[in-house]
Amino acid sequence: MALKLVNQAGNALGQFDGYDAEVLTFKGGEVCTLKSIVATAATDKAAYDVFDGYVNPNKRVVATKTLTSGSRPLMLADDGISGYGTLFGSVVGGVVGQVSSGGAVLGPHTATGSGKLTCWHLPGVYAVSLDAVDTTAVTGLLPSNPTLVTGAALFATTAGLLTPNSAVQFEAVTVGRFIDFETNGSLVTTPNSLVGTLNPPDGALSAAQNTRTFALFYFNPPV
Repeated sequence: MALKLVNQAGNALGQFDGYDAEVLTFKGGEVCTLKSIVATAATDKAAYDVFDGYVNPNKRVVATKTLTSGSRPLMLADDGISGYGTLFGSVVGGVVGQVSSGGAVLGPHTATGSGKLTCWHLPGVYAVSLDAVDTTAVTGLLPSNPTLVTGAALFATTAGLLTPNSAVQFEAVTVGRFIDFETNGSLVTTPNSLVGTLNPPDGALSAAQNTRTFALFYFNPPV
């Protein structure tokens, strides 16, 4: 969904050409890195920008979320589809008015026109939507993980997803520390906590209260 810049100083490291096979799959908040690839039709044809980011006549620089041991620098990607302000909004209403929020997004990925990804490397506090992290309920970066506590070390999977589970990390390095979970901050969507009763007549809650949609964390990747 999106990466949020909560409290960090300075500018992004830069905007880099995304790896063609991945660039339009970024949701925002994935851990990514830079690598050089041979620019051929079989690997990456540099369709978005044929004159940018070349190491030599046969290799070009791309940003990727596929991490391998030794990948550096480590950054947070800041491009996606939902939650980015460059879209045409989303469908409200749907079939007989059933969609009041979270409808189909109208508009392209933010990297569609340029093929570039904005990457942040500076230490600071960020938030990432929970659809762009490790979603394994028992061990993932989710409120349903019973062992997750403030200050827990965060790692990155081989797919660039933040996770507290060291068993699935791409390398034995800590990229940040977990702080807490947050809502999306909007009251327009009318969360269940505003309309549901804490003590319903049947004695059971009909839905979870105060739904958390973002993970707040401190990012400080190794160099």
